[in-house]
Amino acid sequence: MRRLVGFTAVVSSAVLIVGACSSTGGKPDDNGGNGGGAGNAGTPTKTIAMITHEVPGDSFWDLIRKGAEMAAKKDNIKLQYSSDPEAPNQANLVQTAIDSKVDGIALTLAKPDAMAPAVKRALGAGIPVVAFNAGYDNWKSMGVQQYFGQDETLAGRTAGERLTKDGRKKVLCVIQEQGQVALESRCAGVRQGFTGGGFEILNVNSKDMPSVEATMTAKLQQDPSIDTVVTLGAPIAQTAVQSKGNAGSEAEIVTFDTNSALVPLIQNGDVKWAVDQQPYLQGYLAIDSLWLYLTNGNTIGGGQAVLTGPAFIDESNIDQVAEYAKGGTR
Repeated sequence: MRRLVGFTAVVSSAVLIVGACSSTGGKPDDNGGNGGGAGNAGTPTKTIAMITHEVPGDSFWDLIRKGAEMAAKKDNIKLQYSSDPEAPNQANLVQTAIDSKVDGIALTLAKPDAMAPAVKRALGAGIPVVAFNAGYDNWKSMGVQQYFGQDETLAGRTAGERLTKDGRKKVLCVIQEQGQVALESRCAGVRQGFTGGGFEILNVNSKDMPSVEATMTAKLQQDPSIDTVVTLGAPIAQTAVQSKGNAGSEAEIVTFDTNSALVPLIQNGDVKWAVDQQPYLQGYLAIDSLWLYLTNGNTIGGGQAVLTGPAFIDESNIDQVAEYAKGGTR
């Protein structure tokens, strides 16, 4: 296993981490998305719906989906993946899953208040529900069975502490979807952990990437004292690199989350480091945990969230991560 630097989250139950080959670009693998050599559990086929708040074109979700597909293949699961960036539409997708009488539901809770009624209906229908990636602070109160992801506030705070240690003086934290709880928590955590100087939040809309680039460029031109840009997703980090160049800024770019396109940017120093929450593992565990529950009554985590991160990826370990990124699983 590759070395993780900075810190590693404690996972509350022993889990099996499986690597596989896949691709990027928001599409399932041509061979089923599950990689080669996976076995079959030999248990009766179950149908599980996975519903996320994926924004089309965000390659982060490829990693979630690849992990889910690997687990589905191994566990003889029929996986029904659907997504929508708008919370009301996500809730409708949950209702569709309920109506089709799926055996289990794995979902993200980016907008918990909007999702709560649909989750309640699923539980009322006797369908087990697990959450992952977003909703760390809300899943338990909503009656969701298990959660797989990172403590976003902790991740942000630790990133902020690293920026303080690195001697940064003015931090700009870019939120690409205002009101999304995980993203808001990340920036709030950075604000808590960063004690070295000024801090500011910039809201942009990731559904309009040219606007994102223009807004960040304008901000960096307006305020040359910004020496660090913190982005909350790899595609935004890539755009921040462009904005930095266009603005003639000397700001350092750091980010949360990775994709294959980010690897060379860390290798060449355009992005200093990334905070990794292991999205492939989140997708894998969400599906595998439901299979364990449906076939053997097992739950993971002892009533606590199962943490898949955070950890730092930087120049000290990026070459190791790059090997997995070539397969599309990191």
